[in-house]
Amino acid sequence: MPRRLPGTVLDPNTSISISSIAVDGATIQTDANSGAITFIPKPTVATPNPVGVVVSPTGGITSVATTGGVANANAITAAATSNTAAPVTIDITTTAPSNGQALIWNSATSKFIPGDVAASSSSSVGLVNRLINGTMMIDQRNSGANQTITAAAALAYTVDRWYAYCTGANVTGQRVSTTNANLYRYQFTGASSVTAIGFGQRIESLHSADLAGSTATLAVDLGNSLLTSVTWAAYYANTANTFGTLASPARTLISSNTFTVNSTVTRYSTQINIPSEANTGIEIVFSVGAQTSGTWTIGNVQLEAGSVATPIERRFVGQELLLCQRYYEIKTAYSVAKGGQYDANGWIFVPQYMTKRVVPTITCSASFSNPTNRRTTTAAVMTSSSALDGATVFIDAEMKD
Repeated sequence: MPRRLPGTVLDPNTSISISSIAVDGATIQTDANSGAITFIPKPTVATPNPVGVVVSPTGGITSVATTGGVANANAITAAATSNTAAPVTIDITTTAPSNGQALIWNSATSKFIPGDVAASSSSSVGLVNRLINGTMMIDQRNSGANQTITAAAALAYTVDRWYAYCTGANVTGQRVSTTNANLYRYQFTGASSVTAIGFGQRIESLHSADLAGSTATLAVDLGNSLLTSVTWAAYYANTANTFGTLASPARTLISSNTFTVNSTVTRYSTQINIPSEANTGIEIVFSVGAQTSGTWTIGNVQLEAGSVATPIERRFVGQELLLCQRYYEIKTAYSVAKGGQYDANGWIFVPQYMTKRVVPTITCSASFSNPTNRRTTTAAVMTSSSALDGATVFIDAEMKD
């Protein structure tokens, strides 16, 4: 027959209130004032005064000194109330880590997530941003002046590489200056009867094909004095670098969602899973609905590889200008010669700083005829007048269709 050991038999439904428990020399104790729990290791010859750990009710963790493994009650209370912050969160479920990655802080979610160490600092890598002129610093067409975006018209290019469109009524767009390190943003001013405004950029396949089959991160500064929602959308071209027109698009939607915004310009970010088919060029579009008044502000737009939103990449102004001039360039004509060995007409020679992505369309602030459009180092146009020295020539190779 088994024997019952002497002692008190406890009712399993009865709770026991104990403020301190000793476990093989170590101590676990509670603090009545703060509700914290303190863990104190066992004192040893090598460490006679071990350091305890205080865990506050909110999850904050703080150390506390001991004397012979005993901590002062007031010290425990002070430690518990000095750190009430919740512990950091590590998220390896949303995106599973792969070999060579590290945990990187994502301020958008306040979590540590897996990411590539090389992509965590734009200054150490360079050319992180796949979007050109994301800081709105280059404005060859308008030099900061406002422009009218015509409703239901073709894409209207604004600051370099960025186009705009609207429906319902015309709107005004303008590069605006700011008072902090973010030197410029782009801003639309709404008008009565406006039903939609869009702002986007098309990225060449040469600059985006490597993103296919991976995760990319889109980040942007947004503010709107009237509306509370901004829609973002990512597309890829159905054929290489050909996205179609507004009326007849030739693109496939990758993903789309919204940012909830307010009048204070705030940074937002999102992850986009780029399909393997998206090696033909990517288009990023932001849009709003009935902006019938007020302003919509956009700035510091960045699209980068990986699942971490890093700070906006700030390139030198000369760097950014050269990147823009692959698509659009404004030059002053010179070296006019009429007659002679070429023709009875004159020639204008316009050197280009940057080879264009395709043979450009050339227009001029003065009349000319028979344009010779060249893609490489020199664009030449022939004119029937010799009075064009100093005229402005527009060399356009933007991605308009």
